[in-house]
Amino acid sequence: MDLPVMPPVKPMLAKSVAKIPPGMQYEAKWDGFRAIVHRDGDEVVIGSRTGKPLTRYFPELVAALRDNLPERCVVDGEIVIAYEGRLDFDRLTERIHPADSRVRMLAERTPASFVAFDLLALGDEALLDTPLAARRALLTDAMGPAREPVHLAPATTDPEVAGEWFERYEGAGLDGVIAKPLDLPYRPDARLMYKIKHERTADVVVAGYRFHKSGPIVGSLLLGLYDTVGALQHVGVCAAFPMKRREELVGELEPLRMADVSDHPWARWSDDAAHEAARLPGAPSRWSGKKDLSWVALRPERVAEVAYDHMEGDRFRHTAQFRRWRPDRTPVSCTYGQLEEPVRYDLSQVLSGHG
Repeated sequence: MDLPVMPPVKPMLAKSVAKIPPGMQYEAKWDGFRAIVHRDGDEVVIGSRTGKPLTRYFPELVAALRDNLPERCVVDGEIVIAYEGRLDFDRLTERIHPADSRVRMLAERTPASFVAFDLLALGDEALLDTPLAARRALLTDAMGPAREPVHLAPATTDPEVAGEWFERYEGAGLDGVIAKPLDLPYRPDARLMYKIKHERTADVVVAGYRFHKSGPIVGSLLLGLYDTVGALQHVGVCAAFPMKRREELVGELEPLRMADVSDHPWARWSDDAAHEAARLPGAPSRWSGKKDLSWVALRPERVAEVAYDHMEGDRFRHTAQFRRWRPDRTPVSCTYGQLEEPVRYDLSQVLSGHG
């Protein structure tokens, strides 16, 4: 492979803002694996956000990218999997598996797609210093012949259209809008773009915590919601606390600490089989590796209000943000019923650019 921009390349990143800023290019925020694709003739390399190769996990995409991208190019985009008209991040994570036979089986069962939204090199020309507006024009021309499962990300310079996308596209599993200055050069690993994400709040039961990696202070609170049969399901964590607050929380939660955890709703968390019937903390994961997943059990009597962006199935997709304690709420009132469900929206409408 001999391209003007060689792998590995870390993608340009975005910082969070509360509102859609004016005067920029706007795109949907895709919920998948960020990927930089290098193609030089028959050679295709798919790099992850950290620069590590993803190529072996998406064999169906290697062939599709070879068929649909310019012969020599470097393209920034997102790998996604659609299921029943929505993006499905859980099915995407299943693809990161050591067994090649399983990867290929899943590639047939739930094939991935690639959504292209930036161009870093074309032919013998590096485009890192080229303004975004010019890169987008080149990308649009280059992606003209592309066919499914390789797509050009829809883009607009109209903030009103971006606002409509922000509201509608969530129903297809997307999680916000990205805003990019029109004169922006491409700067790997720099947060020069802007992301506007959905945020909602929910009242949750705090039923445990994990220690911080630095010592015996709170690292993250374990959160639960009651399902329709009255079982407390683990739905995620909140973890962004100042160090002083982490220390305070240990003492604050000490009266709830359980010496005997046999009566805790998540008492069987260390039993792999129990995870098949309920959502418990410490679920086996290829991402956790040898990480210590043990936790401190608390009587599920305290309620917190947390902010979250969206759900992935029956859990928070990302780490929730602590807002406040809710002494006025009872734990049993913290159910899935309080969660707002976005109106369904067909992902194909987004990918076609007719949404």
